[in-house]
Amino acid sequence: MNILTFDIEDWFHILDNESTKTEKEWKSFESRLESNMEKIFNLLEETGQDATFFALGWVARNYPDIIKKIDALGYEVATHSDLHQLAYEYDPKAFQNDLERSVKSIEDLTGKKVKTYRAPGFSVKEENLWVFDLLMDLGIERDCSVFPAKRAHGGLERFGYAQPAYIRREKGLLKEFPINLYEIFGKKIIFSGGGYFRLIPYGLLRYFMNRSEYVMTYLHPRDFDPDQPMIEGLSMVRRFKSYYGLGSSLLKLKRLIEEYPFVSLNEADEMIDWKSAKTIQLEDL
Repeated sequence: MNILTFDIEDWFHILDNESTKTEKEWKSFESRLESNMEKIFNLLEETGQDATFFALGWVARNYPDIIKKIDALGYEVATHSDLHQLAYEYDPKAFQNDLERSVKSIEDLTGKKVKTYRAPGFSVKEENLWVFDLLMDLGIERDCSVFPAKRAHGGLERFGYAQPAYIRREKGLLKEFPINLYEIFGKKIIFSGGGYFRLIPYGLLRYFMNRSEYVMTYLHPRDFDPDQPMIEGLSMVRRFKSYYGLGSSLLKLKRLIEEYPFVSLNEADEMIDWKSAKTIQLEDL
């Protein structure tokens, strides 16, 4: 099962960087979102491919036509938070406010219930498992925030499973679609989204795809924009990760879609036998 998803944010929505941290800083950057979204729309139309779009509430308010077009084309609009902040930097009340605002901003445009969430930077870890409770409180049915290994933004290594599963909390069950991992030489790596997708040569990407029963992609409009400006203040490593492969990534994705079957989250949800799905008990430590 290969799932195609896009995180709808602008080119300057880069985490862990002071010059792009908040909405105040974003006002100083020129948007490239609309032109980059057209590349994605055109690719999906050309290939007849379905996908799920995780949009910021900020995008819904500032570029409502983008959200309306995603919906009009028949794609699911999920939430990627409101202001693209790391979830563990919030306390529960602030997180709830951010989530509620994002959901309302999207639902006001589509008239449809938002059912799915992904945290910016996959920023759910041991210290903020309460995120899952608040998702269920707001009627979210599916989450895509778990990175089941160590990573820069924490990760949730205790999850211990890189396949769709139920998360069990005291409040009930939540469907979880974690990021997939591939283990090589004892190291768990990711290949299916963002900078990883751009960095990995296509031949190696095929190698990983051919050996993976489940793949969860997460791509961004900026991943297909070789003309975007260089953000000041990034380290050499961050600059390389953020800008490498931008010129070839759209063709790479087109090739991948043509070679492998992909589905949206709605389709994936229907394909899974949830009665037999694994349940992960996640209790606060």
